[in-house]
Amino acid sequence: MTASTDKTGPGLTADNVGVSFEATDLADPRLDPAQSNLDEQLKSLGSPALRFGGNALDRRTFWTSKGEKPKHGEKVTVAPDDLKRLKKLVDATGSSVTIGVPLGTYDPKRGADMAAHAVDILGGSLVGLAIGNEPNGYTVKDVPSGAVRGKGWNKDKYVEQLEVYAKAIHAKRPDAPIIGPDVYDGAWMEAFAGSGVEHKKAISQHWYQLYECDSSQVPGRGPQAANLIDPLAKKAAKKNLGIGKSKADAADLPLWLEETGPTSCPGTNDTSLTNASALWAADYTMYAATLGVERMAMHSMLGACNGGAPMSLICDPADHGDRSKEFQVRPNLLGLRLLVPSVGGHFTWTSVSGGGNMSAYTVVKNDGRTLVTTVINANDAASVGGNPVTVSMPSGFSVSSASQVFGESNDVKSATQVVPANPLPDEVPFSGAASEPTESGGASASPSVSSSPNASGGQAVQGGGMGDDGKLRIDLAGSSVTVFVLTRG
Repeated sequence: MTASTDKTGPGLTADNVGVSFEATDLADPRLDPAQSNLDEQLKSLGSPALRFGGNALDRRTFWTSKGEKPKHGEKVTVAPDDLKRLKKLVDATGSSVTIGVPLGTYDPKRGADMAAHAVDILGGSLVGLAIGNEPNGYTVKDVPSGAVRGKGWNKDKYVEQLEVYAKAIHAKRPDAPIIGPDVYDGAWMEAFAGSGVEHKKAISQHWYQLYECDSSQVPGRGPQAANLIDPLAKKAAKKNLGIGKSKADAADLPLWLEETGPTSCPGTNDTSLTNASALWAADYTMYAATLGVERMAMHSMLGACNGGAPMSLICDPADHGDRSKEFQVRPNLLGLRLLVPSVGGHFTWTSVSGGGNMSAYTVVKNDGRTLVTTVINANDAASVGGNPVTVSMPSGFSVSSASQVFGESNDVKSATQVVPANPLPDEVPFSGAASEPTESGGASASPSVSSSPNASGGQAVQGGGMGDDGKLRIDLAGSSVTVFVLTRG
């Protein structure tokens, strides 16, 4: 693998690492940092982007600032005190936040009241208001709580109602930022962009990596863990996120991926709990940022670990029906944690030669004094053990620390392990050629090589660690993500 300081375009910001919640979670008292460890789990992602929306927004969420009862059978009431509690969370995490305004029940006056309170309470932390969630699916009956519009619903009628809502919002708060349309369909993005809505802030897209719920094909787009890390996943991401990017560019707006995740299919706990989801979360987030996505949120909920949303980054370990104040994290969040050192950097030219199923990203930061290289080794540790890797870095740089997440295999469930950031050990195993770069460069993980003491299955040779030629040689385990922080001088 070869890393450089040559910038290739976009950067990685705190908003590229984010969490999306159902709108009904706004009413959960555990958003208050004094009531749970949610703020601590979120802070482990830096200052992550936060988003509240999802299918619950239009079907189960009722807003009132006057103490009213739900008007149309909504299950959860959200009020100003809930937004004040969210403000405490936002202040604790340093996050920016986007909030959905319900459109399922047409009520522009109520929507404007919610928006005005959000602007006043959240202040500069509020970066976008989304009017409705996935309006292109309003007639779909198999969504929980069913259809909220009739057969005549289309993007033109959406725009009509969107514009009425936006006008009502801006009559109360003239500078309120509006994002939309919170869909996958490019035609609806064009409809939002071409609407008369003022103060458009971003094109917001939704997309899930594995969406062909009835497929069992591997490689493919069905909900199998192997499909998360197959190279086909990147091709699908490039194609589908490219739709949103092209629409955003045409509208001269940034692209925000407001809702995403490993799979949109129900009952896929096994896939979502695998170590592969940690590898995917890190790789996909970095790749999306290189494609120009400027904000991204992985969809989650404050539900039970057992029986709750399978894709959620966090979950409640209490028995179903009870509530805990100590949220647990899942493998995909562990993968995202490793991206924090790269926040604030700009991507640089990085190449990988050989190595099988490996990816690598490098960012430069601190006025060129720091490089952070993230290496995803999706070769299955159960099959290959690991890989000897040679990293060529710019002159004057050396490894100051390395960190990693890894598992015994790609498929192992709820068993992803963490190696925190530490300097490299004095003795670094390397089973490749002692004096020449190997053609397996790329990477995998285990800074301490604890998960793969003899990574390639051969006898380790002398020459691991930093060489006089400025190259790092190291055995890195399969089924892992490794982050090297390189400093100059």
